[in-house]
Amino acid sequence: MANKKRNTILFVVLALGFLLMFFASISLGSVTIPLKDVVASLTGGQATKSTWEYIIINYRLPKTITAVLAGTGLSMSGLLMQTLFRNPLAEPYVLGLSSGASLGVAFVILGAGFLPSFLSVIALSSYAIVLASTLGSTLVLFLVLIVSQRLRNTMAILIVGLMFGSFSTAIVSILTYFSTAEQLQKFTFWTMGNLGNLSWSNIGILTFCVGIGLLLSAKSIKPLNALLLGENYAKSMGLNFKQARLIIILATSLLSGAITAFVGPIAFIGLAVPHIAKLTFHTSNHTILFWSTLFFGSIIMLFCDIVSQMPGYDVTLPINAITSIIGAPVVIWLVMRKRNF
Repeated sequence: MANKKRNTILFVVLALGFLLMFFASISLGSVTIPLKDVVASLTGGQATKSTWEYIIINYRLPKTITAVLAGTGLSMSGLLMQTLFRNPLAEPYVLGLSSGASLGVAFVILGAGFLPSFLSVIALSSYAIVLASTLGSTLVLFLVLIVSQRLRNTMAILIVGLMFGSFSTAIVSILTYFSTAEQLQKFTFWTMGNLGNLSWSNIGILTFCVGIGLLLSAKSIKPLNALLLGENYAKSMGLNFKQARLIIILATSLLSGAITAFVGPIAFIGLAVPHIAKLTFHTSNHTILFWSTLFFGSIIMLFCDIVSQMPGYDVTLPINAITSIIGAPVVIWLVMRKRNF
């Protein structure tokens, strides 16, 4: 009863924290917009200045929604992988999906110089980059799924994912060696991550992909609880392990692949957020961890987005760097606080 009351209080605090970060992310930036004008614009009213309303609807709100989708999707992917592989260091990127997406983008950006001029312009468009990223991560997804049908040991799949990642990284290194400074600069900017380049149609596609991934994750809550004591115990409980593993891998690939395609690779969230949720709620029950991970993922990503915007300045820092700078000390502090991490 005491734990239930404590969890209820924690979820209320997280819900309030989410609302605070959501409105702060829209309000703060190079131009600070009062909260009352933010609320008025989002509820169909009129802001004090028409330019504020234009900024909110066309720039701040899409970026904030993208941050929520990226935070929830990546953190959920990390939770699924860490339970499936029973490894605290497991996350979507060890399956090579991020590296596959980077390889697709590298082929487009760094290989555009070898194409005719009119094809080069098309290849360097934002839509082509998103398409290349999606194809790269999807290709690795299918390879991992094919391998997972032949391997029974989940640790073996983890190692195969790392090998796919290493192979993709090596190809990217070769491409960068033969590239011009301009091509390298464009590719480097993509790898830094960006939450603010999505149109409303892109956000609709990303919302659909993340929604499907979260539904598959919710369907996996019971199998994940059974997997806490290992594959053999889960099978003895009547779990169809092969089917459960396929659904978990599919959910992870869909979430991380779609997010990487649209906003670039983002570090720390998938690795650290599940641990923060476990240490805060003191539980391994995935019914609680599912919701707490969603809240923590969105709150932390929104906070990182606010920091990257440098409120009051006309400078935007790379979101990928901010998540690592803020996340690494938090994880170290949590590990030192609980030594049996």
